[in-house]
Amino acid sequence: MDEPTFTSLRAALEATPSNQALRLVLVKACADRGNPALGLELARGLDLSALAPADRLAVAELRLAAGDHAGALEAADGDDPALLLARARALAALDRLDEARADYREAVRRSPALEDLALATRVGAHVVEVATASGPRRLTVISNDDTDGEDVRRVLAPPSRPVRFADVGGLEEVKEQIRRKIVLPFQKPSLFQRFRKRTGGGILLYGPPGCGKTLLARATAGECQASFHEVAISDILDMYIGESERKLHAVFEEARRKAPAVIFFDELEALGGKRQYSREATSAKLVSQFLAEMDGFAQNNGGVLILGSTNVPWAVDPAFRRPGRFDRVLFVPPPDAPAREAILKLLLADRPVAGDVRLGPVVKATSTFSGADLANVVETAADEAIQASLAAGEDVPIRMAHLEAALAEVKPTTLEWLTTARNYARYANEGGQYDDVLEFLKQHGRA
Repeated sequence: MDEPTFTSLRAALEATPSNQALRLVLVKACADRGNPALGLELARGLDLSALAPADRLAVAELRLAAGDHAGALEAADGDDPALLLARARALAALDRLDEARADYREAVRRSPALEDLALATRVGAHVVEVATASGPRRLTVISNDDTDGEDVRRVLAPPSRPVRFADVGGLEEVKEQIRRKIVLPFQKPSLFQRFRKRTGGGILLYGPPGCGKTLLARATAGECQASFHEVAISDILDMYIGESERKLHAVFEEARRKAPAVIFFDELEALGGKRQYSREATSAKLVSQFLAEMDGFAQNNGGVLILGSTNVPWAVDPAFRRPGRFDRVLFVPPPDAPAREAILKLLLADRPVAGDVRLGPVVKATSTFSGADLANVVETAADEAIQASLAAGEDVPIRMAHLEAALAEVKPTTLEWLTTARNYARYANEGGQYDDVLEFLKQHGRA
């Protein structure tokens, strides 16, 4: 509003001081012009009870800017999330931190887009009284000095809920094979002992990146109700000769002591690559140690299940595939249409989703997408909804338009792997080890 217009409206208000609408216009104009002191003077004639929540919010924010915190508290009366936030700011300025904390949390619970980290820190403080030489002093403590060692451990290693097959979208055929060959021997060992079938053994999962191999391994451990040992490459490899083999032996010994147990080796090719391609004798020795730990003469792995996963099964030493080692090799393909729908439902659960969202078109548009790709689609759509929420100042749920925008941006990451796997399945399929890959490629017209 330019100066002549503002001056004319002030003159009109002086002539009709009971004109509430005109007074409100001038109060908002003062806020826009950065003159809260004048706006505060004009706002004294407003009837707050007759104002809409948005107008009361404007008055409250102007009073906050002018330093009239008690007046801002009066103007922010109401249960609208934005009013609650303004009320929390006024209460915090008046050092009524408990009330401010309650109003802030309620405002953010109703509309997360209103979250304010600076205010959250302020209302999260507490006041303590400290004795000094000049008498007691009240100090505002922002940090939480009640944290003990157990709290730190919970933050660094929070207790994780066991993962079950129900948490893995799709892969029903693979889950059924694992249930029949792996889970049941753990759950009913007596029955299998009658048929001289041992529990444990090894299973190798292979397939494109992001299709759920690691999640499936965790779910297998959850179904078996066994302790789960996830082995990182850095846990084993060592620059000193003999140390890598010693660490690998220690991992297996720990699992044998805690049987029933599941040991999971991700990126298995890093520890069990083909020995004929190894340039260093130490790498070949590590593979030999690995093989000996799995079914060596002096080892008893009863009740120990060894799970491995790899994106490049053709790089794993063939000695791992013989019976008694990784004798069960399972292909984990990109999810089919029902699996993609199940995964999308899991990913969208507990998120604000609009009623116009239809999963059918999304499922149809995501052929050959991996589970990780689908997660990327949902995360990108959520980013779009968050930006819309920030722009609108209120919660905007994930809408179909957000998912369509995400689909235009996210591309499948499995195509390169499928092209490479097709060449191995065609020309290096000794013993039919890649028959499952060939069948998948035929079903999707990529053979």
